[in-house]
Amino acid sequence: MKPGVLIISHGSPAPAWVQLVDEAAGQLQLPDGCPVAVSFLEHVEGRLIQDGIDRLEETGATDLLVVPLFVSSGSTHVDEISYALGVKEVPEKATDLEPFRVRARVYFGTPIDHGPDVAAMVWEKVRGMSLQPEREVVLLVGHGSVHDGFRQRWERGMSSLAADVSAISGTACDYALLNPDSVRDKAESWSREKGYDVIVFPLFLSSGFFTAKVIPGRLEGLDYRYSGEALLPHPLLKIWMEQQISGLLRAAGKNGQY
Repeated sequence: MKPGVLIISHGSPAPAWVQLVDEAAGQLQLPDGCPVAVSFLEHVEGRLIQDGIDRLEETGATDLLVVPLFVSSGSTHVDEISYALGVKEVPEKATDLEPFRVRARVYFGTPIDHGPDVAAMVWEKVRGMSLQPEREVVLLVGHGSVHDGFRQRWERGMSSLAADVSAISGTACDYALLNPDSVRDKAESWSREKGYDVIVFPLFLSSGFFTAKVIPGRLEGLDYRYSGEALLPHPLLKIWMEQQISGLLRAAGKNGQY
């Protein structure tokens, strides 16, 4: 039996966005002979999910260890990808994504969501903007979802992450979603009503249109600190991916494959 690692993220038409994902994957330390393919849901021609599956199966991979490199379990993309890979029989939300051609057994990981390493990534990204932690709030801003069920997963994950960030930083920490939009209301509440300095962190995998345009647009005219820097690049993301892969290998072993 031969495992292959399939890392899947959303993708972007911006080469720099794709490069950051490739660089993070390129740092992985895996067992000798374990092939890795980095694939994208859209925008990156020749490197879509089916391309990654085909490349791994061409190397002889019999088991695909799939790492969904998305920031939240509330992403509808995670739902449709797991359906198209045959992990679930029916998607929770209707999708145009057709089932992939897969001969190998599929083991599907979990999105980033929250945890000590994720909190450390966030805090290290914003720590340089912190001047008086006891009077500051770190406001996590995520894409979110207007779809029932998915929105609640976004909220649960970001609430847990906010608690983790607050515990290690000494700041208050809260979250807001772009969909449904709560960003401006949350920032105004902390700043104008509670008197806190607001540090905004975009909970996105990599910087791009949402971090550069959408979030600042929602906050126009307000007083806040913001670098626009997202999770990548950060060395802890490599560790998070390796932990995912180790867990998937253990799951394959319990099923008698390793």
